[in-house]
Amino acid sequence: MNAPAPSLQSVFGCQHPVALITGSGAPRVGRAIAIELAAHGCYIALHANSSVDEAHQVARSLTDEFGVEVIVTSGSLAGDSTAEDIVGQSADHFGRIDIVVNSAAIWSPTPLNEVTPDEIRRYVDINTIGSFMTARAAANRMSNQPTGGSIVNIGDWATVRPYLDHAAYFPSKGAVEVMTRSLAVEFAQWNSKIRVNCVQPGPVLLADDVPAPQQQKLAKSTLSGRIGTAQHVAHAVRFLCENDFVNGVCLPVDGGRTIYAPDGLQVGMNTG
Repeated sequence: MNAPAPSLQSVFGCQHPVALITGSGAPRVGRAIAIELAAHGCYIALHANSSVDEAHQVARSLTDEFGVEVIVTSGSLAGDSTAEDIVGQSADHFGRIDIVVNSAAIWSPTPLNEVTPDEIRRYVDINTIGSFMTARAAANRMSNQPTGGSIVNIGDWATVRPYLDHAAYFPSKGAVEVMTRSLAVEFAQWNSKIRVNCVQPGPVLLADDVPAPQQQKLAKSTLSGRIGTAQHVAHAVRFLCENDFVNGVCLPVDGGRTIYAPDGLQVGMNTG
């Protein structure tokens, strides 16, 4: 007989694994990840910086809908002590920490000649160093747990095919992919059951002000012919947490956008 598919409960050996998701107060990918993990029985530690009130509303709704315990942590990941603080609050409250998802990030378009050193430093502080410090703080706790833990970083598919006006942002996200592989190697020396992976979202959860023609253009830029959803990313995060033989990978969730360029060159080509 085939063994049953792994679940969060079987991987972490408890009925309610504990998950900390940074950047999960605002209605973006982090919140969708929190909902996905709560729906599968996790106790949740939300994290927010400027969206603390929204995070408390999300906490109440998750408890009401799924019957799981939820706490809210807060602070800017640009701060030197924030990562240790939010991991410590989560682990101390629940007595363990099984999953950490580094979803908090900043981004906004800036023309290349307007990029300042301070802007680049802020991207790195939050998107790169904040994720690094949160992962390390969590791994220090997970190293003492028989079941280890799962750390999932949120990267960006477009680090391999950058688009304009985000030259300050992309280095901070490109570093997340290298960091994922490096930390997977490092943390496995502490506890072989600590895993570090990365999800690289493609065109998902577009802003409300994106014009319809632009939405159609983005949809046609994927092999799937459509825009993805935050739930697609959340499902990928859960998969990486459940499958305990996947470690150190960066998984694009982009409808094929990474490998596909809709330039029409494949039409009419003689391949004989």
